Amino acid sequence: MSTRLPLSGKALSHTALLTLAALLGSTASAQANNPAGGILPLVSVGEKWPQAQETYLIRVSPGDSGKPLGLEVYSPTFNLADYVEGRRGEGYFGDELYQKNEPFETTFVLTGPGGTVAERRYSTNREHTWESLFAGGLPAGTYTLKVSSRGDGKNSFALRTAAPFVLETSDFSVNARNTEEAPLLAARLNVPVDWVGKTLSLVNYDVDGPGEAELWAVRPGGERVNLTPSENGRSATDRFTVAAAEVGEWQVFLRVLPTTRQYSNAIRLSFRLEGQPVTARVGGFTPPENAKIANQILVDVVDPQGRPVPGASYTLVGEGSVRPALPPGYVPISSAIIEGVGNVVSPTEIRTQPGYAKLRFVARPPLGQLTVEAVALYGGERLPLNGIPFEVAGRSLTTPATLPLPPGDYPVTPGTVPGSTVTPPLPGRVSDAGTGKVTLEYRVQTELSLVTSPDVLNACDVTQLTATARTDFPQRLPARLRLNLPTGWSSDYPLEVPGEISSAAPLRLKVPVRVCRSDTAEAVLDPLDLHTTGQARVRNPGGANVTRTVQGGARATLGKNVETATQGYTVTLTLTVDRTLENVRLLDPLPTGGSTPAVRGTLNVQGPSLAAVTPRVDGDTILLTRVIPGTYTLTYTLLTDQPADRVITAPDVSW
Repeated sequence: MSTRLPLSGKALSHTALLTLAALLGSTASAQANNPAGGILPLVSVGEKWPQAQETYLIRVSPGDSGKPLGLEVYSPTFNLADYVEGRRGEGYFGDELYQKNEPFETTFVLTGPGGTVAERRYSTNREHTWESLFAGGLPAGTYTLKVSSRGDGKNSFALRTAAPFVLETSDFSVNARNTEEAPLLAARLNVPVDWVGKTLSLVNYDVDGPGEAELWAVRPGGERVNLTPSENGRSATDRFTVAAAEVGEWQVFLRVLPTTRQYSNAIRLSFRLEGQPVTARVGGFTPPENAKIANQILVDVVDPQGRPVPGASYTLVGEGSVRPALPPGYVPISSAIIEGVGNVVSPTEIRTQPGYAKLRFVARPPLGQLTVEAVALYGGERLPLNGIPFEVAGRSLTTPATLPLPPGDYPVTPGTVPGSTVTPPLPGRVSDAGTGKVTLEYRVQTELSLVTSPDVLNACDVTQLTATARTDFPQRLPARLRLNLPTGWSSDYPLEVPGEISSAAPLRLKVPVRVCRSDTAEAVLDPLDLHTTGQARVRNPGGANVTRTVQGGARATLGKNVETATQGYTVTLTLTVDRTLENVRLLDPLPTGGSTPAVRGTLNVQGPSLAAVTPRVDGDTILLTRVIPGTYTLTYTLLTDQPADRVITAPDVSW
């Protein structure tokens, strides 16, 4: 089923490009309708052709990403010896130049989602060669191979890809030659079930009439359906309403008839469903035995350890200029020619000479670092914390830690630390060759208490103040406890203590304090500047009484009572008389001996409703001009820094 095409240029009696078995397997129907086998070569026409360029699609699925494409071409150059002065040369393949001594050039361009993958330009020579267009793997996506020629003529060639990849197109040109009268496969069209009931059109252009060639389709089940040959410069269309039994693969064949009048005939084929283009599979060939690829470039893209870079490929542009196509972020390191001849231009470019070449590009993955630290926010200080657990990029670590990571943003999940609160930080940002940093901030929680025991006592008795600082935070933290005592409170002991606090050890300060007046003490925890208070109440200082009686006359009694107040003391004088008296003098000495003189506040008087008492103060004497029988209450606030036991002075009354 296969006839080989020798590269030596011997006589060519059959297509020798591809065995049908290589393309179709061993299908019985294909063998029955194509006993000799073979694939029609493709062709690119330089001028006066409806298609300015031939276009083929190659689809790379995610599962096939990175597999070798193995895109190869037979006879990409124009062979000047193929058809000379109206005569076929040995090994005739169908190249024809209509204007003698004019240049002819064919360009193959493979493009994909990332742009141009390979671009090869071929001019003229005097042989048919087998060449590699692109051997490497490609990322998932749809790639387009475009073939265009410049010059008045046509260039016949054959294409193939490595499994599982195929070439697809809806409009393409083939070259039928009178050296082949066996049926040759042009295309395979897959008809899915959702096409049932729709119109499928098979179009051919420029067959030059029924005397040149015959065309037919083989439908599923092996049924042959003849197609209408088109006339010169015209199209012919055969339409089919797809039936359920016709779901499957349709094969389109062409055979050159003995009545042909030309050596080579370029024909265009198209496929339409309801007037819209649909693609069929084309191409394929079996290389000649013992033939080597004339120009082949094998490219490895590896990391510094020699491992293939996932998703990497390369581009081939111009005259042997090879460049790596790296995944985002990868950094090129070096390039080298393992086999072959060429020049290393840079880590991202090698220029090769025609022939076999094996190249290697080395690139490192983008890599940076992320440092994670932890601190305790304690007062105005930031204390380093070691051994604090956290998670990042699926790993569990403890602070401080630095780990290598590809560039990106990485959320850091902090672990819990007793006795503290932590706010999740912003993600750490890693750049290539850079170091990002994340600091976990734990705000320490502490409590401060102050106990006064006893908290009710006699004037100037001693109580004990106990200040305690506690935390559940496990690590030891520096601290200082101090007490602030109000006026009237005193102690002979230190009022502060330095130390450390942690969950295992609170910090305490116990101080005996003499309390001479009701007031509040304060405990302060540094460096947090945390405050709390403790109260002690002094029982009332007491009072004094005096009674004076005049022989044969009036009787007066004066009582004095002193109580602690929010500020100072409240003094109450109670005067009781049984007769009307003139110029009553109340002696009420102020306490002496303090650092500042005692001060008597505003004097308030309450008495019988008919009394008109307006007191007048003269030093330690309170003068009442006239009183009537009854009880009078005089009150005022006494301000003094004397302790309670020295506040009470003895009163006296006279008139």
